[in-house]
Amino acid sequence: MIRLLQIEFIKLWNNRASKFLIFAYFTLILCMALIAMIRIDRPPIVFNIADQGIFNFPYIWHLNTWIASWLKLFFAIVIVSMTANEYSNKTIKQNLIDGLSKKEFLMSKFLMVISFSILSTIFVFLVSLVLGLLYSDFTEISIIFSDLSYFLGYFVKLVGFFSMCLFLGLLVKRSAFALGFLILWWGIFENLIIRFFAWWLFGKEGSEKVMHFMPLEAMSNLIVEPITKFKAVKSLSTQLGANLSIDYAVHWYNILIVLGWTAIFIYLSYALLKKRDL
Repeated sequence: MIRLLQIEFIKLWNNRASKFLIFAYFTLILCMALIAMIRIDRPPIVFNIADQGIFNFPYIWHLNTWIASWLKLFFAIVIVSMTANEYSNKTIKQNLIDGLSKKEFLMSKFLMVISFSILSTIFVFLVSLVLGLLYSDFTEISIIFSDLSYFLGYFVKLVGFFSMCLFLGLLVKRSAFALGFLILWWGIFENLIIRFFAWWLFGKEGSEKVMHFMPLEAMSNLIVEPITKFKAVKSLSTQLGANLSIDYAVHWYNILIVLGWTAIFIYLSYALLKKRDL
């Protein structure tokens, strides 16, 4: 396992674009700390965003994992481009000639997916913890370490999404086309065609249930948006008469659906590698 990881990290180390994207990803996550510095001090208007409770424990776990999950596209580009480069640079063929089996090759890629997911989860946790300790109104241990299930949801979400990107990189063999295919899947296939046919066949309620089993929708459902938790948003919705009864919890069945898709993407990747004459 260590040998397979070493192979992947050597390839990563020698790829300038990937190193830049990873650096940009972590820098952007660190930039979440800059939100705390937003302050308007022009009497009579005095406003400090850190005083609005967005860094309070345990809300910060939900908010930061949701924001960071949007940045996963940086790692997705790295995974897709590195997978596609295996074909264009013929390193996959060289790896197989050097004695690596197709199963080991895929395992090395999946280990990279797991490594990125673990690294990102730990980093987001540490940044959130520091921000919370600095600005949260609640610092009791029992409150700090409540609602950590968002990190489980975040980790599973990354593993599922990156596994999908790995499969697309192997399937299309061109990074730009693979990312284009991903966008088409999300915008056209999953959110338009499948949603429409499900609605046509099963009605509105049935289509919602069907969409829960779609890969990108299932990943999205792991961490629901936290914006409507803001007091200001709740107050506004009450005044407007809107109903914001949203379930924010990370549910086990959503985790199982995403893990199921992860297994499907990895199996399809292996089947694709076995079938191809490399």
